[in-house]
Amino acid sequence: MSAATNARDRLARKGKTRQFITPEGVDLELKIASSGLRFGALIVDIGLIILILFLFSLLMLWVGVSSESSVAITIWMLGFFVLRTFWFIGFELGQRAATPGKRLMGIRVVARDGGRLTADAVVARNLIRELEIFLPLMMLGFGSGEDRVSGWTVLAGVVWSLTLSLFLLFNKDRMRMGDLIAGTWVVMAQRSKLDHDIAAEAEAAGPMQFSEAELSVYGIFELQELERVLRIREPRAMREVADTIRAKIGRPVAEEDDVFLLSYYRQLKARLERKLLFGKRREDKYASD
Repeated sequence: MSAATNARDRLARKGKTRQFITPEGVDLELKIASSGLRFGALIVDIGLIILILFLFSLLMLWVGVSSESSVAITIWMLGFFVLRTFWFIGFELGQRAATPGKRLMGIRVVARDGGRLTADAVVARNLIRELEIFLPLMMLGFGSGEDRVSGWTVLAGVVWSLTLSLFLLFNKDRMRMGDLIAGTWVVMAQRSKLDHDIAAEAEAAGPMQFSEAELSVYGIFELQELERVLRIREPRAMREVADTIRAKIGRPVAEEDDVFLLSYYRQLKARLERKLLFGKRREDKYASD
């Protein structure tokens, strides 16, 4: 492969990666998810929503016929609203920050500032989807005869939907309008070791022990960021995080970075889990213990 081709490949990779600064000041280069993957994830999610709605409709039809009541229609409308509204919000508020469609495509949502993905950001980015997709679709099938909306109104709705939906094709970060407003990116998820695999490796890392004071400086958010660093296994990032933690807890360099981080991860996770058993949840290093 020629030097020119290699240079083009490096530029292409660089154009798809963005800086993501962890709470410890480490730059993890995350790859922006392509519009094709995002569209595929949306198709999967909508397909699952339609399947669930179909099964729910059969149930409500059976209830309506059995009870000879119109209450089933009201329940169906409420169920449809809750399903389409909270499907995306509920899954993206989870630890994986991804709907089933996003997980299948290997992508997830992150905050652009490197901080925690907040509920406000998730709600904001998904409420815009109502304007992008569901509102125009509802307009297309709104009523019949005299109640049907005019062709110009339908056309305006379709143009509005396309303007918002195609916004991600015209910016290098592949952001929807909802991402722009909420301050989020959709990036490639790191596919590597599962949580229990990391914990098992930490068990074999050695007999290192940390005191309660050394473990008490971090919370759940930092544990998740440490796990992300361990998943990526990039030497520079691991060295920077290890040095930062050592400086924070006042421990000299006396072991390999991966051994240190794996041991600290295991013991910090165990400590936080013990705290949760007693109803004490420390979100991050800024919260009181």
